[in-house]
Amino acid sequence: MKKTKADKVSELRAEYDFTGGVRGKYAARMKQGSVVVILEPDVAAKFATSKDVNKALRSVLGASKSPSSRKRPSKSKAKRSRAAR
Repeated sequence: MKKTKADKVSELRAEYDFTGGVRGKYAARMKQGSVVVILEPDVAAKFATSKDVNKALRSVLGASKSPSSRKRPSKSKAKRSRAAR
C-alpha cells in the first residue's frame, strides 16, 4: 500500500521542524558543479567558513606548482640555449 502524505509526516520525530524550510534552496548551486568534501573534525575546527577553506587550498595549490605542470620549452629554444653556452 502506498503511503500518504499524512503517514510520512507522522514518521518524523517531534524535534524535526521544517516549517521555515525552503525546498531546493541549494539546488542551483549544486547544479553548477559544486563538489562536497568531508573534512576530518580536527581540520574542520581550524576553519570558520568555506571561504577560509578555499583560500587555504588555493594558496597550497599556488605554492606547489609541480614541474610536470610547467610547459616544456620548445626544441628550438632548447637548441638556442645550448648554443649560447
